[in-house]
Amino acid sequence: MKPQDIAQLLDEPACGHNQKSKSGCARPKPGATAGGCSFDGAQIALLPIADVAHIVHGPIACAGSSWDNRGTRSSGPKLWRIGMTTDLTEQDVIMGRGAKRLFHSIKQAVADYRPAAVFVYNTCVPALIGDDVDAVCKDAEKRWGIPVVPVDAAGFYGTKNLGNRIAGEAMVKHVIGTREPNPVPDHLQRPGITVHDIALIGEYNIAGELWHVLPLLDELGLRVLGSLSGDTRFREVQTMHRSEVNMMVCSKAMINVARKLEEKYRTPWFEGSFYGASDMDHALRAFAKIIGDPGLVQRTEELIQRENLHLNEQLDPWRGRLRGKRVLLYTGGVKSWSVVAALHDLGLDVVATGTKKSTEEDKARIRELMGDDAVMIEDGNPRALLDMVANLKADILIAGGRNMYTALKARVPFLDINQEREFAYAGYTGMVELARQLALSLESPVWSAVRKPAPWDEG
Repeated sequence: MKPQDIAQLLDEPACGHNQKSKSGCARPKPGATAGGCSFDGAQIALLPIADVAHIVHGPIACAGSSWDNRGTRSSGPKLWRIGMTTDLTEQDVIMGRGAKRLFHSIKQAVADYRPAAVFVYNTCVPALIGDDVDAVCKDAEKRWGIPVVPVDAAGFYGTKNLGNRIAGEAMVKHVIGTREPNPVPDHLQRPGITVHDIALIGEYNIAGELWHVLPLLDELGLRVLGSLSGDTRFREVQTMHRSEVNMMVCSKAMINVARKLEEKYRTPWFEGSFYGASDMDHALRAFAKIIGDPGLVQRTEELIQRENLHLNEQLDPWRGRLRGKRVLLYTGGVKSWSVVAALHDLGLDVVATGTKKSTEEDKARIRELMGDDAVMIEDGNPRALLDMVANLKADILIAGGRNMYTALKARVPFLDINQEREFAYAGYTGMVELARQLALSLESPVWSAVRKPAPWDEG
């Protein structure tokens, strides 16, 4: 990828940073990729496309270190679960055999698995030695007659967020708009209901969360043409240009996709969240309002009223047990504010939230929810987190899996909220699961046991 292309992705017109500075998003600083490089960001953004062969062009460590590090789910093909790499060695680099190995890797993937497409992720080593990945992909596509998509996301280009945008750029350039949608399926065709096509951008179906939402969208007559990229198929991504409205889910990581689809196909978009009842209500209403179908608006209000009534009945027992508990939330991006809304719905008090990967818009939403004096955490090192837990008298730490042992060693209840989690918290159904997991964590008898003095210290 050329320097000017990277600069263009960082200088995103639809991003709030550009309103404050002509320099766009901050350039990566030394050590910034320790939290995820561009390759990592590109791969995790596209890996949920389940029927594609994902080939990592580079040393085996790139594939090994990044494989299976996201709790996404698929309702069908399992091809995305197979880690594929060209496994470049020192000899390949010295002898200039990288492009040849890539060509043969694509050949093997096509012959063994018959994928809907092949995605090739360029990494640091082949980018440094100058492998022409685009040319190899074009030759392979011509040779075997299936789409072969280059994703030029060498790790040294920048951060994980930049990798997300690079992945989205590859989809806009090579995939979206290359196929027309199938006819509306029979289960969506009902008398008096006009089916409308929508798309989701930055939704990854972590722990199967999308499956909590899809039945509601089906009931409203909203067909999800494609989800970039949770539990989706290559053919679905190809048709996203026919969406009537796009919802940006994940912290504007792929805001470039939403903007370019709006520019090229006149598709309106909005940013929303499926976490918490209030945000779920807002997302459904936004679809109905933008589409402008009176029947859809009516169905949406009826569904929201029904679901909230049922949800409140289910949450009443949990709210009594959770009300007033103090939560320290250390995450980032869309979850830095969307999970706050969900916790408020449950009656918890969020004493601080993390903003390491949050945009200025995310921080503005946090202030709307928590007030102008909201405590925002930029430095998430273990000592700082534990000091904040103690100073703010937090009852539980909600954070990513890497912080679990920090909390447990300090004998603080912990709940995993990030991409490795096993439980789905989105939608109305997810709210009940979130309440249940919070109560289980807070009320576990282990805390009273481990906080007691050891028998030999009791004197």
